[in-house]
Amino acid sequence: MNARYEVVIVGGGIHGAGVAQAAAVRGYRALLLEQHTLAAGTSSRSSKLIHGGLRYLESGDIRLVHESLREREILLGIAPGLVERRAFHIPIYRTSRRGAQHVHMGLLLYRLLARGGAGGFARIPSRDWGSLDGLETAGLKAVFRYMDAQTDDIALTHAVARSAEAFGAEIRTGARFIGAERAGAGYECRYVHDGVVSSCHTDVLVNAAGPWAAQTLSRILPGPPRLPHDLVAGTHIITDGSLTQGCYYIEAPADHRAVFVLPWRGRILTGTTERLYIGDPALVAPTPGEIAYLQEALAAYFPGLSTEVVDSFAGLRVLPKTESGLSARSRETVLLADAPVPRLISIFGGKLTGYRHTAERVMDRFKAVLPERVAQADTRRLALPVD
Repeated sequence: MNARYEVVIVGGGIHGAGVAQAAAVRGYRALLLEQHTLAAGTSSRSSKLIHGGLRYLESGDIRLVHESLREREILLGIAPGLVERRAFHIPIYRTSRRGAQHVHMGLLLYRLLARGGAGGFARIPSRDWGSLDGLETAGLKAVFRYMDAQTDDIALTHAVARSAEAFGAEIRTGARFIGAERAGAGYECRYVHDGVVSSCHTDVLVNAAGPWAAQTLSRILPGPPRLPHDLVAGTHIITDGSLTQGCYYIEAPADHRAVFVLPWRGRILTGTTERLYIGDPALVAPTPGEIAYLQEALAAYFPGLSTEVVDSFAGLRVLPKTESGLSARSRETVLLADAPVPRLISIFGGKLTGYRHTAERVMDRFKAVLPERVAQADTRRLALPVD
């Protein structure tokens, strides 16, 4: 007889781990299938930030920023060893596209949306600019400091997965999803694990495969709804050096795009870029042009730092297809269901910061088809395990 689950999740990134935790905490028997290792894809290749998304205010994504700021404060509370508050600096130059007044108004709104969280900001006096890690001061007109947070994305994903396991979820890595077919009130799923083909029945199925979400949908019968989307590659570089005053939010000289310069494991992380990507998600890699773009940005703002790259990585974001440019597209998470009362939900896009809320939204959508259970905990207050 096939094993039976109430929730099966395909994909072991932060969203898959989050759904596994949310399902297990609610008392459901959950199975997560990951073809490689946890956080092997996008969830290990982010900017390592837990933040509200200050730049999303420019595109009018007020709800997303408010939600992200709320989730930032939740994560700071439940994962103090994994998510840590950081000072961020925004330098304004004569050549900056965004002037001091523009940034000041954005930070005021950011503080308002934080609603009691660490939303304060300050303008740093010019006499203190010399302490800002060698930041270029020629042409500098203003520097603002505000607070957000930073994390180790891999460690966070593993912590959420361990929390899910503590509440009874089964996590199987090296488990390749073969396909699923609708069978009565649920799906029959097949997968390969340790060279053995296995099958199971599940009441509901969650496609949290990230850049592989479309391929996952192609293996499900009857054919579920699809979301027209693009894969967008983003590259980061790691260079030698140190930043002692926090993080920096700069404009790339080439096109005025927002770029972060961050302390990371005793070195400096700079990113990210944006370009359309077509091909196997497993093969995405930094291009020479992207690396040069980030080196130019780092050198322009910190001329005393090395730009020699000691490591680099590229990840993929899933963005709904629109007529807008890549930077202008919404980062809202899209939950695509197979029916008004769903048995299958696919997660498209989303931010690292919002994984917990996304997982709870997924489980809420399944309420009508899953049996009632007594929740064992509340993920808003459930402390994550720290190694």
